[in-house]
Amino acid sequence: MRVWIDISNSPQVLFFRPLIALLEQREHDVSVTTRDYAQTLELLQLHGIPHEVVGPGHGGAGAWGKGRAMATRVSALRRFARGRRFDVGLSHASHELPLVARSLGIPSAYAFDYEFARVQHGVGCRAATRVVVPDAIPQDRLDRLGARTRKVRRYPGLKEEYYLSGFEPDEAVLDDLHLDRVRILAVVRTPPEVSLYHRHESPLFADVLQRVGSEPSMQAVVLPRTQEQREAILTAALPSLVVPEHAVDAQSLVALADLVVSAGGTMNREAVALGVPVYTTFAGRLGAVDEQLIREGRLRPLRSADELRLEKRPAGAKPAGRDPSLLLDQLLTALEG
Repeated sequence: MRVWIDISNSPQVLFFRPLIALLEQREHDVSVTTRDYAQTLELLQLHGIPHEVVGPGHGGAGAWGKGRAMATRVSALRRFARGRRFDVGLSHASHELPLVARSLGIPSAYAFDYEFARVQHGVGCRAATRVVVPDAIPQDRLDRLGARTRKVRRYPGLKEEYYLSGFEPDEAVLDDLHLDRVRILAVVRTPPEVSLYHRHESPLFADVLQRVGSEPSMQAVVLPRTQEQREAILTAALPSLVVPEHAVDAQSLVALADLVVSAGGTMNREAVALGVPVYTTFAGRLGAVDEQLIREGRLRPLRSADELRLEKRPAGAKPAGRDPSLLLDQLLTALEG
């Protein structure tokens, strides 16, 4: 079977990494397309995933720029896919693939786990053959996106529990960043400022940086999303902040951390899957997955930087993961009927 996967953002690399390996073990022919955005290319190279860059990068924060970049990339992806005789197309929040796949008669599965990115998911859900989501997302929220019950397939738990199943952290990441293992280690992820769904600016994240960056007993590794964020953090010159120069093994870093503070979603859920205390500073509307994690006490909403518990994390039992082959089978069998 010829499988086409489009990876358009950094977190999708980790989602597809074990699935690509499984597809190749099953002797399927896998082609991966991508775009130059955030750390996507670096991560694909880091994990040894062959890929082809197709179309422009991100269109910026404005709706007009996003729309123009999307139209250009859809055309480029169509030129790429035409004539390659793909049997299926798979994507996680890359809405361009379902559009192109539909125009070429290729069955496609469109996965996501945050339902309030309504513009992109409205496009992806309507164009895709099937929509694959966590079982935490209520059907009425999917109906608004054009994903009616007959089109939806669900999987239990978090996607991060599948791709981090059996994960063993590599402590070399601590040495690569010249971190002091005696000090408290925090991992901090910046807000998704260029996303349409994240419009509510808040001083909370700046307060978090000030607190962890000024605490002598700590080292806080900050993972910016854009070059502009990186430059702003470096300009602050806070003594306890560490800003990597290149993409790092973030999953090992999270697994070895004492706490995680993130304004996004993926790193929050990776910390949950790895059993690390995690605080969310997300200022937009929480999705159903995060709402459930908060109810279960596995994710902590942060309202003030003073609420952070800056302490070493005791060693604990390793959380049980989920078999990634079950997720892959859900994606593929969703296209069978």
